[in-house]
Amino acid sequence: MKQTEKAAIAKNRAAYHEYFIEETYEAGIVLNGTEVKSVRQGTVNLKDSFCNIKNGEIYVIGMHISPYEKGNIFNKDPKRDRKLLMHKREIMRLYGKIKQDGLTLIPLSLYFKDSRVKVELALARGKKLHDKREDAAKKEALREIRTR
Repeated sequence: MKQTEKAAIAKNRAAYHEYFIEETYEAGIVLNGTEVKSVRQGTVNLKDSFCNIKNGEIYVIGMHISPYEKGNIFNKDPKRDRKLLMHKREIMRLYGKIKQDGLTLIPLSLYFKDSRVKVELALARGKKLHDKREDAAKKEALREIRTR
């Protein structure tokens, strides 16, 4: 059996601070040629991005892929909506959970799996301010224990 290697490109660290992660999924992403070259350079920002489901298709909105320096007229808009590739059944199941349970679909990371670019998606529930403070207090307590 062939081993697949995952080379991380970008991570959405803010997502772990803003949301409780319930489930994670893997999806492919539709990119143009110069976008792939830009992704290989690591010029991707996932900070304010989220996913939306329209007409049975899933899109990532707000992901910023910087234009490729050597890619003149073939460069696309850095903030354009990008289509994600998942099975229709999975998309419909996610759509049901989003509508029924009030969850949000956010990208956690972008990585290479073999030679393809993949996105790790998460079904997440938003944290309230007191939840964020509680997490910060726990981290501070752990840091203090380690220093002693």
